[in-house]
Amino acid sequence: MKKKITFTSQGRRADVGDYEIYRILPNHYVKAVGPFVFLDYVPPVLHAADEPRKAVNGSGAHPHRGIATLTYVLNGEADHFDSNGHHAKVYSGGAQWMKAGTGIIHDEVINPDPQADNGLTHGFQFWVNLPAKNKAEKPDYVPVQSSEIPVRELDDNAGWLKAVTGTYGQYASKIPVYLEQFIYHLHLEPGKTFLLQDEEGLEYAAFLVNDATINDMEFSKGEFVLFEKNTGTIESRNHSDRPIDIIFFGGATYTERIVAQGPFVMNTQQEIATAYSDFHNGKYGKIRYEQQA
Repeated sequence: MKKKITFTSQGRRADVGDYEIYRILPNHYVKAVGPFVFLDYVPPVLHAADEPRKAVNGSGAHPHRGIATLTYVLNGEADHFDSNGHHAKVYSGGAQWMKAGTGIIHDEVINPDPQADNGLTHGFQFWVNLPAKNKAEKPDYVPVQSSEIPVRELDDNAGWLKAVTGTYGQYASKIPVYLEQFIYHLHLEPGKTFLLQDEEGLEYAAFLVNDATINDMEFSKGEFVLFEKNTGTIESRNHSDRPIDIIFFGGATYTERIVAQGPFVMNTQQEIATAYSDFHNGKYGKIRYEQQA
């Protein structure tokens, strides 16, 4: 039986600086999908060859606590610095995961990928809510290049599926997981169909990078789709003459209390107050750009 679709929406515009951004999650109906409490979509932008590259210079530095951020770069070069001494660049098809834990400041920009030479930037940022015990752990960071993300080639030359985080069959991402979760990137060729069998007890949602048909319903690019919790299948069809991409994500229901304010996601209002106090008192450290160049 196919899973029932319970809610759909388009993201709302929520630009940050020079970046065109659409906030997909949370929305007026859905506060979380599994442990995912936040999703921003950066739509594809074609940059001129002579456009100045954005620099990581502190202007975008900001704190986090209680979550892990996960940036998935479809196209571009993501440059990351943080106050825990990490610096890395992740290129098209790669991802970077940062556990904020007890508090961290990070700064990141996305530019066209010099290795791809197509002038595009395009990607996602997820916030993964950590269980309370992991909120109390030290920050961490893991960059994952495209070649390190497991890919399953689909039968009948239908396309491929990447396990960006979590597992898909025997395919397992190297990104740490504290509460069962998944992000799958489905790339589906023209005229092809893919059937995703869900796992009992997990929550499922999808984001459509392109127009697609899911469980016999047509959806437009940029739509967020939420599925019922009852067990069933998700059928994706590509009726177009070009490949399409769909991002599936979700996981186990987060059962602890969620209190979110600004860049912090904790379990109580007092913990939020402490997060702000610690940040203003300099307990998250400083980014030392000159030592990480």
